[in-house]
Amino acid sequence: MITDTASVTGASSPASAAWAVCRFEAERRLRASLWLAVGLTLFGLLFVWIGPDIVAGGEVDQLLDSMPAPMVALLGFETLSSLAGLLAGEFYTFGWVVALAGYVAYSAANGVARPLRDDRMETLLAASVPRTSVLLGTFLALLVPIAVANVAVPAALYAGSVAVGHPLDPARLFVLHVLAVPFLLSWGALGVLFGVVVRRGRTAGRAALGAVFAAWLVESFTSITEYEWVGAVAPSRYFDPAAVLVDGTTDLAGMAVLCVATVGVLAVSAWLFARWDL
Repeated sequence: MITDTASVTGASSPASAAWAVCRFEAERRLRASLWLAVGLTLFGLLFVWIGPDIVAGGEVDQLLDSMPAPMVALLGFETLSSLAGLLAGEFYTFGWVVALAGYVAYSAANGVARPLRDDRMETLLAASVPRTSVLLGTFLALLVPIAVANVAVPAALYAGSVAVGHPLDPARLFVLHVLAVPFLLSWGALGVLFGVVVRRGRTAGRAALGAVFAAWLVESFTSITEYEWVGAVAPSRYFDPAAVLVDGTTDLAGMAVLCVATVGVLAVSAWLFARWDL
């Protein structure tokens, strides 16, 4: 969070203040975002490299037959019949639904809670910067890691798939990463809420990270049971990489749910933040 308030206090409106906070936070997150994109790219290219050998062998069918249905659903093994299915079921499950979502939620929670713990938030707010501007700017800065990952990684995956002779559908790959943005922003909003409520730096971040993992587990296990409705609270219910990358289907209604939920969670966070003593 901002420690030098000069660039913010000169803002002429709440929107200008939010933009100043966003710009500072975005610059601070850029290096980590680049390293994150590099790590995800290398992880994805590993799947592209070994993918053709995996899907060409007959071991996959034998593995699926020997595993219980809940485990197959949890790990996404039901889509391992093609490179696109392997990426959707394994790489995007662990790389996007869990890892990147966890990073976004952790970063958002920590970005709000740490200044509260260190009393830096009081310094900023004492300069007459609206509380909602601080929260909104912190949230919007999350677009940096989200944008970097969703631009760099698909470009590398497509180039790699062409190189190994199993090219991915570029249109489906593009749509998948467009739809990933509202999914990740929903976790960013929940991370902001954790930061406002918990108010203890890394504790808030860890709680948000745990929520991402728990939501994924709950949604995966309940999706094949009579308690499927329980998983409706998990953002991962509305973001299905396999449906987009393998089947070419798009859940626009699910994306609308995520967008509405994001706005709602941010509104609740702002309402609480504006009324609670720091």
